[in-house]
Amino acid sequence: MLNDIIKFLKPIFEELELGDYLKVSSSDKADFQINSVFQIAKDKHVAPKEIGEMLASKINENDNVSDYFSKVEFVMPGFINLFVSDKLINKHINGYITNGFVEKTTSNDVYFLDYGGPNVAKPLHIGHLRPAIIGESIKRILNLKGYKTIGDVHLGDYGLQIGEVIYGLKKENIPLSELNIDLLNRIYPQMSALAKSDEEVYNECKRITSELQKGNAEYKEYYKKIKEVSVNDIKRLYDYLGVSFDLWLGESDSEPYIPKLMNELESRNLVVVDQGAKIVNIKRDTDKKEMPPVIVEKSDGSAIYATTDLATIMQRVEKYDPKYILYVVDARQSLHFEGVFRIAQMLGYTNNLEHIAFGTINGSDGKPFKTRSGETLKLDELINNTKEIFLSKREENKNMSSVDLDKIVNSIIKYADLQNNREKSYNFDIAKFSEVSGKTGPYILYSALRIRKILTTNTFNKGNVSDTIYNDIDKNLRLKLLDFNKYLDKAIEDRLPSVIAEYVYDLANLLNSFYQNINISKIEDETMKNDYLNILDLSFNVLKECLDLLIIELPSEM
Repeated sequence: MLNDIIKFLKPIFEELELGDYLKVSSSDKADFQINSVFQIAKDKHVAPKEIGEMLASKINENDNVSDYFSKVEFVMPGFINLFVSDKLINKHINGYITNGFVEKTTSNDVYFLDYGGPNVAKPLHIGHLRPAIIGESIKRILNLKGYKTIGDVHLGDYGLQIGEVIYGLKKENIPLSELNIDLLNRIYPQMSALAKSDEEVYNECKRITSELQKGNAEYKEYYKKIKEVSVNDIKRLYDYLGVSFDLWLGESDSEPYIPKLMNELESRNLVVVDQGAKIVNIKRDTDKKEMPPVIVEKSDGSAIYATTDLATIMQRVEKYDPKYILYVVDARQSLHFEGVFRIAQMLGYTNNLEHIAFGTINGSDGKPFKTRSGETLKLDELINNTKEIFLSKREENKNMSSVDLDKIVNSIIKYADLQNNREKSYNFDIAKFSEVSGKTGPYILYSALRIRKILTTNTFNKGNVSDTIYNDIDKNLRLKLLDFNKYLDKAIEDRLPSVIAEYVYDLANLLNSFYQNINISKIEDETMKNDYLNILDLSFNVLKECLDLLIIELPSEM
């Protein structure tokens, strides 16, 4: 709709030789607003009032103005308020109904998303929630727009924890055939703690890890079994969260590319040997902060995160050549990724590498989320705690099906997270976010179910609406529906699922206002009733699509 408005206004501004000043934006004082009056007045040395009144008059004099606006007025100190005509609104509403409400891209750009990033042999904890759901949401947003995406979990399967588990299994003489998730969850923390307190054990675990990376056959067999058991449990939790991946690759899959990477770095004279380790200096003359060199090979010859991340870039570009590679990783890794991206540029990679940074989840007290014993909260524990608190809210909650309960629990956890700007940390108050009122997942689900009930208990002819808009509640709802693509594009541009979370909350509020003020069952005018039901049908579809973008499913009832 905004494009139509600009297309209409452009000749008027150009006739006045003011084409470069045409700027139209949303406003809380009108449907849209021209807010360039001050700049024109300043540049032309004319009073804002004189310019504003002249422009408003020129727009109102146009023969076709009523096709676009019901009212155009200049308001002091220097704005032109635009109130959109019912005709223009309904033209676009009917376009949504007939052709779908998503304006698809024609671009062939491919986005490669690296998100999830769990470590093999370690249980998923609350810190794994954000990369999984932020990455999944961004992927869904891109897909809805029409972009091709490739999602990779990028398992941490090449680190010291593997050596620690192998050491523990051999120390306790546990046959590989007996390894299960409970055993793995016992051995890893025990051996990790032992390695921290016993230098001899640490060195042995380090040696095992290094030998594994070099291809030791025995350790490879251990590694395969450890990975199988661990990944099966990781998949169980990701399935619960509705998070999926096209690729289940890990750091170890970049191993064949590491020799090629090191040769490339050395042939370009980028490698410096420092105390036996190989490093790359990335500092630039323009840097205003300290940029330490990046280690690409430790003194014992083993690889580290920077090595595997660079080798993985080589692998991804060679196999998929995406235009964008997005890394959904904790903000505390910003320096690491800045170093990796700089080296990739030195190697000639022109792909857009982006760190989609996010903050941490804290408890309701603002402190890091921990168990009562001071340990990091496991993801299973978070899910179970959320279930318990939601069930305790109302007696009726205890009667719902397990499927519906899981959908509501997912909405509590995901909407609590995704409504926040991902770059910021936030406090997760389970009790607050479990309410069916306020800015919560259950509130939006409840709003959607209300509308679904109206649609299923009334018969109507699906199709275009008439030219009439009946009241301000109706108009505001239609305008919000027409805003959908603006929010979708903003979410893509800024890589922010919170933009969609904000939109769906506003839409839910407008639908609740409709529900409370307009009783469809008492409407006798069939055209009005049919129009309302078609608007509610479109609203329900948009709201449901937004929930899907946030990885939230509708329950059958609440």
